[in-house]
Order: sequence, then structure tokens, then C-alpha cells
Amino acid sequence: MNKNSYEIELKSLLGNTSNAEKLVQKMKELDPNMVARGSHKQLNHYFKDGNLQSLYQKLETHVPEEKKNQFKEVVEKAKTFSVRTRFADGKVILVVKASVDETTSSNGTARLEFEALMDMSLEQLDNLILASGFNYQAKWSRERTDYTYKDTAVSIDKNAGYGYLAEFEKTETELEKVEPTKALLREMLKELEIQELPQDRLERMFAFYNDNWQDYYGTEKTFEIE
Repeated sequence: MNKNSYEIELKSLLGNTSNAEKLVQKMKELDPNMVARGSHKQLNHYFKDGNLQSLYQKLETHVPEEKKNQFKEVVEKAKTFSVRTRFADGKVILVVKASVDETTSSNGTARLEFEALMDMSLEQLDNLILASGFNYQAKWSRERTDYTYKDTAVSIDKNAGYGYLAEFEKTETELEKVEPTKALLREMLKELEIQELPQDRLERMFAFYNDNWQDYYGTEKTFEIE
């Protein structure tokens, strides 16, 4: 049986192209073995208002057999959760994230994460989620470049609305390792001379985008929220 993992993730708002290039250069200096793992474009659709039990009943027969136990565990354990769909590299993915600390399931620093490759179009998956009682929260578009830096997954995204954003992520299978890993990532940001994006500011940015996503989705437009 596959085991669910805890995603520990910190973000840093870079803003412009110059800051993104500086970060890449700094990572190369501090880790000569840093690897660029490729770039791709993503569409991410976020949902709200539904409940996971209804979603499970609607999608159970569509989720790959080897993923069903993971899906059930997330449904049973989640207190707050975020449901989204993703299209990247020609693949359609169902994503469910449940919070495991005091941050939110949408943007938290530690979450229980479920992902499953779905054999259908993005529109078909969206329609199944909508039919289970959810509504669209927002649609996001971004260009992402992935790196491996000191055994850590680093992504630099060019997001509609946000501009450039760096994400540093590690995964753990044991809950007691979440906080020590979070501390390790904070030290990593410090040595790279970048600032962690505070959760309260991230939530304000997230809320503004959700209220205005039609103005930004699929565009180069950005905004600034303090």
C-alpha cells in the first residue's frame, strides 16, 4: 500500500526576472551539483464549497486502484482541505491537500498531500468535481522551472498575478519530522539571502487573486499586495 506523504513547503516572492536569475546563480554557487530538471507550463484549477466525502463517492471509480487507499485516508483525516486539478506536460492530475499544522490547506507550510494521474481531460475532471457539489474558486496559470538543490526540490514559477515565486519543498512520511524539516528549509532560504513569504501576506495575495482571477488567468499581468 502506498503511504501518504507530508509536503513541507516554503515560498519566497521574487517578483521580477532579475531576482529569479540571481537566485538561480546563487544556488549554482552554493551547490555545484544543482540540476535543472526542465520547464513546463501548468494550468491549476482550485475548487471550494464542497465536501470530500461526496468527492470520494464521485471519483472513487476513476482514481487508479493503487491510489484508492491514499485517497480514502486523506478524506478521513482532513480537517481543512484544498481540492484542485492540474494540467501539465499533457497530463491531468487530481490534487487534494489537507493541513497538518496551523497554516491553511491551500498555502500551508506542511500538508498531507494526495495526487493521482487521471485518465480523462481536464474539463471532464473539473465537471466531475463540480457535479459532486464543489464550485470554482479560481483558475491559475504559470510557467515552472524545477531544480534539485542540496537534495531539495526547488521550483521557480512565473505566476499570473504574483510574478516570480520560488518554492522549496521536501516530503516526509513521518509527522514528527515535519517541524525539523521546516527549520532546515528556513536555514536554506537564509543562506540564499531570500525572504520567506509570510503566511498572512500570502493569504492576502491568494484572496485578492481569487476575487479577481478572470483578470489575470493566462496573462502576464501582476499585482502587489503587502
